[in-house]
Amino acid sequence: MEEKFVTVDDKKIRYLESGKSDDFIVLIHGLGASAERWEFVIPEFSKHYKVIVPDLIGFGHSDKPLVDYTTDFFSDFLDNFFHILGIKKTHIIGSSLGGQITVEYICKNPDIIENLVLVSPSGLMKHSTPALDAYVMAALYPNIEGAKNAFQMMAGPTKKINEEIISDFVQRMKLPNAKMAFMSTLLGLKNAGVITKSLNKISAPTLIVWGENDPVIPIKYADDFVSSIKDCRFVTMDDCGHTPYVDDPKRFSKLVLDFLKS
Repeated sequence: MEEKFVTVDDKKIRYLESGKSDDFIVLIHGLGASAERWEFVIPEFSKHYKVIVPDLIGFGHSDKPLVDYTTDFFSDFLDNFFHILGIKKTHIIGSSLGGQITVEYICKNPDIIENLVLVSPSGLMKHSTPALDAYVMAALYPNIEGAKNAFQMMAGPTKKINEEIISDFVQRMKLPNAKMAFMSTLLGLKNAGVITKSLNKISAPTLIVWGENDPVIPIKYADDFVSSIKDCRFVTMDDCGHTPYVDDPKRFSKLVLDFLKS
């Protein structure tokens, strides 16, 4: 993986790039995360595609301007990011917040998407869960113990949590304006309308992947996504929590690659 930086609307944006193909796949992380969240699946995807993984504006090591972090703001950011990188056609995988942002973006820019993969996407759940509450507290008061508890809740009690993931999260949430961007995004999601109408506009072949034991956005919300998207396939990943591409990266990679090749 190669770390790169690009300027988008006068803001420095960090992203990872891997692979030599002319066929792009872009991975969009969730709330409070960074490009490294995808590190276990990037090597497999890069065998077949040029993989682009941004730190969304406001997160990771990208700039964190003092703005309202709404879904429209993130959608406009993606549009400008793709334009600057010269990406005119791509597959996109969006996780959680990244899934909701991607849906809103491709509704405005349908010609750019080839295939869409949504992983436990946000956009329909309007009530918090204990795991999400723990994650929010870990972001606002970043320390190893709180972050470890939150990530353990998100993955499930039987999963071993990578210590580097925990320490990296704590360090990133201590960066200037990181908490502000996190909370502004959370408020933006709370005030956003449900995305059912946007889902109805999606015409690209779509795969929905959900961890069976997801405690952050429970799997019961999958039904509305699957029924609202015209050309949709649905896969449940057993023994997985909110981020199945972290819990079982080999199986996740195979599921996605089989879908894209089909």
